[in-house]
Amino acid sequence: MDNAGKEREAVQLMAEAEKRVKASHSFLRGLFGGNTRIEEACEMYTRAANMFKMAKNWSAAGNAFCQAAKLHMQLQSKHDSATSFVDAGNAYKKADPQEAINCLNAAIDIYTDMGRFTIAAKHHITIAEIYETELVDIEKAIAHYEQSADYYKGEESNSSANKCLLKVAAYAAQLEQYQKAIEIFEQKLLEAHEEQNSEAYTEAVKEFDSISRLDQWLTTMLLRIKKSIQGDGEGDGDLK
Repeated sequence: MDNAGKEREAVQLMAEAEKRVKASHSFLRGLFGGNTRIEEACEMYTRAANMFKMAKNWSAAGNAFCQAAKLHMQLQSKHDSATSFVDAGNAYKKADPQEAINCLNAAIDIYTDMGRFTIAAKHHITIAEIYETELVDIEKAIAHYEQSADYYKGEESNSSANKCLLKVAAYAAQLEQYQKAIEIFEQKLLEAHEEQNSEAYTEAVKEFDSISRLDQWLTTMLLRIKKSIQGDGEGDGDLK
C-alpha cells in the first residue's frame, strides 16, 4: 500500500473512531456498552496514528495519538494515556515542536501524578532538547533541565541529575550567567570533596573544563584539593 492508500485508510479509521465516540454518548449508551465503544475508538485512533506515521504525515499522527490519549484518560487508563501522549509528542516533534511540547507536558502531568518521577524527568529532557534545537529558547531549555535534575535527585539518581546540571551550567555560562554556572560546579566539587571521592571530583573538574578551559591558577588550586582527597599531600600531577 502506498502512502496515499495508508492515509486514506487512516482517515477512514478516524471517522469510524469518531462514530463510536458519539455513539458512546448516546442516551442508550448504558444499554449498549459505552466503555466498549470508547475502547474500540481508542484502538482505531491508535491504528490510524500508526498508518499516518507510515505515510509520514506527522501532524495527523500526533493528532490521532492525542485523541487516543484523551479517551484512555476517560477510561481511567492513566498509563495508556501517558504513553499515547508521548507517542503524540514524538510524532509532532517532526512537524510541530510546540505541539510536541504540549503533548509531552500532558504526559509529564500524568506521570508525576502517578509518582513516576524518573520517567517524568526523562521527558523534561526531551522538552529541553526541543527548546535547544527547534525553538532555540535557551532559558526554557534551562528550566526543563533544572526540573529534570530536581526529579532525578529526588529519586537518588545523582549521576543523571548531574548530567542535567552540567547542561544548565553550560547554558548559564553561554547566557553570561556566570554566578549560576559557578555555583553548580562548586556544589558538585563540594559534594565530591565531602565524600572524599577522588573519582567524582576528577569527573566534575573534567565537566567544568569542557565548558570553559581552566586557567592555570584555578587548575593548581583544584589539583591541591584533589591531592588532599587522595591523602598524598600537595604536589605536581595531572588534575585529570
